[in-house]
Amino acid sequence: MKTTLTYGETLSITSMLFGLFFGAGNLIFPAFMGQQAGSNIWYALIGFLITGVGMPMLAVAALGITGSSGLLNLSQRVGRRFGLLFTCALYLTIGPFFASPRCVTVPFEIGAKALLPPGTSEPLALLLFSLLFVAAALWFSLRPGKILVWTGKILTPLFLAVLGILLAAALTDPAASIASLPPAPAYANTPILQGFLDGYNTMDTLAGLAFGIIVVDVIRKLGIEESGAVARNTVKAGIFSCLLMGVIYVFVAMAGAGSRGYAPLSGNGGAVLASISSHYFSDAGAALLAFIVLLACLKTVIGLITSCSEAFVKMFPDKFSYNQLAVTFAVVTFLIANIGLSAIIQFSIPVLMMLYPIAILLTLTSLIGHICGLDRLLIRSIMAATVLSSVFDFLKALPPDWLTAVGLDGLILRLTESLPFFAQGFGWICPSLLGLAVGTVLKYSRTKHSRQA
Repeated sequence: MKTTLTYGETLSITSMLFGLFFGAGNLIFPAFMGQQAGSNIWYALIGFLITGVGMPMLAVAALGITGSSGLLNLSQRVGRRFGLLFTCALYLTIGPFFASPRCVTVPFEIGAKALLPPGTSEPLALLLFSLLFVAAALWFSLRPGKILVWTGKILTPLFLAVLGILLAAALTDPAASIASLPPAPAYANTPILQGFLDGYNTMDTLAGLAFGIIVVDVIRKLGIEESGAVARNTVKAGIFSCLLMGVIYVFVAMAGAGSRGYAPLSGNGGAVLASISSHYFSDAGAALLAFIVLLACLKTVIGLITSCSEAFVKMFPDKFSYNQLAVTFAVVTFLIANIGLSAIIQFSIPVLMMLYPIAILLTLTSLIGHICGLDRLLIRSIMAATVLSSVFDFLKALPPDWLTAVGLDGLILRLTESLPFFAQGFGWICPSLLGLAVGTVLKYSRTKHSRQA
């Protein structure tokens, strides 16, 4: 019985997983962070790599090591209802509601829009661009058996080659010394914490939990059936792909920091990348950047439609077919993409602030529980506290005028003053530790009573 992938198979799966991970946010957010962090770039990168590389790697490892068939199976170890609700929320967030539409609008905003003739209607151009983009992604997604070929062997290598051209130009001919660049206010005092939060925007920890089902299925199709062997090969592919992401994050952040030598501080990472490409490649830079971002986002949308459709088929068997779900998710992606990138990002940030702590604690408790045998009562206590506190992080990330309109601004102010780390975006840390303490006491009490009985 086959237990180990060949070198070529491992390389293809690593390339595929990297391709699924590396989308719009993986380019624009490290570039923006690098430009903003300036001389504090290395501290910011520490935080960014924890949530942008370390946690996704652990998420894939958690699925592999625990032998889970997917996120639903992993999360139902906390509770059946929790597992179903969290799995649905996560897949819809990284799929048709936020990540997929963002991947459609980013290449339009920072690539295609710059190539439009003067006087062109931007809403109409976005409508046509998103229609063609989603149609192409759907065509690939309706052939899920070919995802290893399309993403792992064609789109990802092509993307890396084109991105390498841009990064080589930026890094071999830097326009400024990073050490001389003053950091922006957000990165001046707590760059590590700010980088940690910036890593949320990549959605990679959520994607790691979601894409594991694709990796496991591909490995099994390559002839490995034994659960332990599937786990080992899944973890190996996860480690390699996340390390590759980490290297590219460092290079993109450095290129973003170097852009301070020829461009002012930008409002978003797309503008940073546009400055870099136009500086080194003049008029051809817009076309080069458009091609890079198009490849990055297309392969990710293919993976998102595929993984979301497969997950919902398994969650609701005999109710929907894979093709029905793929078409539905593609249509929803198309519709939401046309509200524009700024609106998508504005609505997504509060949801990410709520889901990320839950995903992090689910990953950690799953891994630690598998290794050390955590009691289920303890895990439930931790997760209950995390879920409750993440709701407050969700509220805090809403626009201030929304909070004022519903009368919640006073609550947020009191939490900011009284809950440690809440102001920095980490209000879930202390409640999670409290949940650990309460769970430990309850476990001890239950053990004591059972002994007395």
